[in-house]
Amino acid sequence: LKPHTQSNPKKISTMIAHRFLSATTRSLSRRALLSTSLFSTTTPNHDVFSKISFIGTGKMAQALIAPLITQKLQAPPSINAFDVSDEALKQVEDLYPGVQVSNSIQDSIQGADLIVYAVKPQNIEKVNAEIRRAKEEKGADGVRDDAIILSVAAGTPISNFVEGSLVEKVARSMPNTPAQIGAGVTVWGCTENINAEERKKIKAVLDSFGKSVFVDDEKFIDMSTSISGSGPAYIFLLMEAMIDAGVHMGFSRETATVLVHHTLLGSTKFAMETGEHPAVLRNSVTSPAGTTASAIYELENGKFRTVIKDAIWACYRRSLEMGGKCSQVGPNRVSSDSLFGAGSSMSSDTRSHHPVEPPTGEMKTKS
Repeated sequence: LKPHTQSNPKKISTMIAHRFLSATTRSLSRRALLSTSLFSTTTPNHDVFSKISFIGTGKMAQALIAPLITQKLQAPPSINAFDVSDEALKQVEDLYPGVQVSNSIQDSIQGADLIVYAVKPQNIEKVNAEIRRAKEEKGADGVRDDAIILSVAAGTPISNFVEGSLVEKVARSMPNTPAQIGAGVTVWGCTENINAEERKKIKAVLDSFGKSVFVDDEKFIDMSTSISGSGPAYIFLLMEAMIDAGVHMGFSRETATVLVHHTLLGSTKFAMETGEHPAVLRNSVTSPAGTTASAIYELENGKFRTVIKDAIWACYRRSLEMGGKCSQVGPNRVSSDSLFGAGSSMSSDTRSHHPVEPPTGEMKTKS
């Protein structure tokens, strides 16, 4: 039979997604985020922070600015943004009426008790230098004594911010791209000198664009980069492959897209709401000698699990490398002692937390 394609798949997709997503997520849909009519310049009951300064106004910065305003956590006049691009600042002014913009980092951070680093990792050093200069030259007039840095950049450890900017209170986070529609998950941690009340405020900011998970050891932030941070890309690749397969079989691309989108959406919701182990859910779909069993056989035969795990480990290692740490972690990796000798300058916490024997062959350490 020829697939039914008369109805508008995009409309169907939107209707089903809106039915499953929460009211909060719906209010933060892309269409809503770009609608200036949703933003009010009236002052909410109270601001989470006295002033929030955003250094960088890219997608992740805007993913935070929008819900802070729509959820009335922060009044637009108490939000300030800096970007090297005048066009980007103009866009912020157009999208979020009342939000202040600055032409320099020092102007933006003046009086701010939360400074959000929303820049690419390669630009962090420059931002650190500007904040350090403001602190050294102007003291508390340049940077508040109680100012907190909140980073949403990948790979850069907390120590880089403390040493580079001289700001002692730092929170590091790893959000993901679904935060742009209010459906993100963010893993974060902070320096010990950030008290309980300040942590509560940071959590409120991060919860505004999804779910936040606090960790008390920074290593888990690097690990989360490989699962939740980069994870959407793995899902999109799977999505792409499934859609292409549907097209190869004869579905229109629009129909195949609707089927795949809502298979992934429904499966995720089902797993979350039932609380069952994924293996149990998979078995419930897999009948003996059935169609699903045949498909699972091919996936297992193609080492589907191993490829996914290897990809996650590769991402984690790259995150460590970006932070200047030893990336010899995980299966079939040489420990730091094997590479550099016992008692080397490489600290014990940088070695594999899955100890393995050195691999044989070309990489074997010569005696």
